[in-house]
Amino acid sequence: MSPSTKPFTPTQGQYPAFIHLYTWLHRRPPTETDMQEYFRVSPPSVHQMVLTLERAGLIRRQPI
Repeated sequence: MSPSTKPFTPTQGQYPAFIHLYTWLHRRPPTETDMQEYFRVSPPSVHQMVLTLERAGLIRRQPI
């Protein structure tokens, strides 16, 4: 990877950080609603970000 190539944007980096900390504090991963409330974005925005991060390999969703 070249120095100018970024694996993710700063905003995309905030989501995995939030997921990690939330999971550590609450002993369960956040729901999309939890992320919507924290980041103050719309439900479609959160869902699209989750899909983007999953495609990039930054997160892995698991069915419950």
